[in-house]
Amino acid sequence: MLTKRVLSVGQCFADQSALSRTFRSDFGAEVVGADSAAEALGLMESEAFDLVLVNRIFDADGASGLDFIRQLTQEPPRANVPVMLVSNHDWAQDEAVKAGARLGFGKSSLGQPQMLARVREVLDEGVRVLPAE
Repeated sequence: MLTKRVLSVGQCFADQSALSRTFRSDFGAEVVGADSAAEALGLMESEAFDLVLVNRIFDADGASGLDFIRQLTQEPPRANVPVMLVSNHDWAQDEAVKAGARLGFGKSSLGQPQMLARVREVLDEGVRVLPAE
């Protein structure tokens, strides 16, 4: 079985570490971090991912994660990769879903049963978009 691969965009070091630990222990998934939209898009050009996690506000440059989600969900084949917003704000989750993301989770719910079930549902779908040849 292939290891699930998750791209995590815009997290600070501490949150990236917490996400990596949770995804490794609960899903056996590898988490690859990207600080910016440009870095994430570059990784998506060359590597396959099963899920993209996007921080509401990117730690490195203050960019909008919601804008990045809108960009991702409009560009095939990237539009086929499931995307989740990482934010505790319900209004931001609503905006992300309207933009084409799956309902995500907040950092405060990391490792909680509802968060784990939500992510497991997406990872179990097995949608992995390979980079363009």
